[in-house]
Amino acid sequence: MAGKNATPAVELQVGERSVRISNPDRIYFPATGTTKLDLAHYYLSVGDGIVNALRERPCMMHRFPDGLDGDKVHQKRLPRGAPDWIQTAHVEFPRYGRHAEELCVTEVAAVIWAVQMSTVEFHPWNSRRADVERPDEWRIDLDPMPECGFDTVARVATVAHEVLDELGATGWPKTSGGRGLHIYVRIAPNHGFADVRRAALAFAQEVERRAPDDATTTWWRKDRDPHHVFVDYNQNARDHTIGAAYSVRGIPEATVSTPVRWDEIDDLDPRDFTIDTVPARYAELGDLHDGIDDAVFDLAPLLAWADR
Repeated sequence: MAGKNATPAVELQVGERSVRISNPDRIYFPATGTTKLDLAHYYLSVGDGIVNALRERPCMMHRFPDGLDGDKVHQKRLPRGAPDWIQTAHVEFPRYGRHAEELCVTEVAAVIWAVQMSTVEFHPWNSRRADVERPDEWRIDLDPMPECGFDTVARVATVAHEVLDELGATGWPKTSGGRGLHIYVRIAPNHGFADVRRAALAFAQEVERRAPDDATTTWWRKDRDPHHVFVDYNQNARDHTIGAAYSVRGIPEATVSTPVRWDEIDDLDPRDFTIDTVPARYAELGDLHDGIDDAVFDLAPLLAWADR
C-alpha cells in the first residue's frame, strides 16, 4: 500500500496508448534532481529517434528500481505483468542452456512503459527479431582508456571515417554517453556474429595500423596503453550490448548517447549531451540517424581483409 505522502500516479497519453507512471516524483538522478517523470518526458521528446534505434531488436533493460543510488538490474526477460501490447523477441543463450523473451520495441509507448518499470538505459542487440542470429548492424566502439582524452578519440574517429569512406561504407556516429564514440554501419543480415566480428577486427586492425600512437586492438584491458583508444570489435550481442542512440546513461550526470555529425566531432564535449540539453537539439536537428537503413554495406571486402 502506498504511503500517505506518496505522489499520485500520472497517466501519459502516448499515441493510442495510455501509460501509467507511478511514483512520478521519485528521484532517479540525485545529482541533477531528475525524476522518473522527467525521464519519461525526455524519452517522449526523442520518441521517433529512440524507436528508430530500438525497432524490432531484442533489448536488454538496465533498470534502477531505487534510482542511481540503488542496485542496477540487467533485465533480459520481460518483467511479469507487462500489458499484452508489449512485444518481445525470443533469444537463446546456449552457453547457459537458457532462453528469454526480451523487450522488442515497436512504438514509443513501449519505451515509456519500460521507464515505468524503472528502465534508464536501453541496450539493443545488433540484430532484429526476424533473425536474431544474423546482425544487420556493425558497431564500431571507440572506447578510451583511463588516461585518454576525447581529443584522442576524435583523432581515431577521423581515421575510422577515412577507412569507411575508402570501403564505401556509411558510418553513423554518436557519443557513447560516456567518454567515447560509437559508429554504426548497416550491413546485410547475411552473416553470423562470428563473421561480423572477423570483419570488425580486420577494420579495427587497419585503424590501429594507421594510428598506432592513438589506437589499439589489444583485447585484455590490463595489457592496453592507458592513453590509447580501444577499437572494440566484439559483435556478439549475447556478450556485449551498448546503449542505443538517445538512451540515457545510468551515470550521475544523466548524459545521453547522442547522434552527431562527423564535422562536429573535433569540437564536441560528450558531457554536453544530457537529458536536459538533448531535447532542444533533437527539436532543432531531428534524428541524425534517420536514413540509416538506406545505406547497407556488404562485408565482403572486410572479410577478404580478415583472410589475408
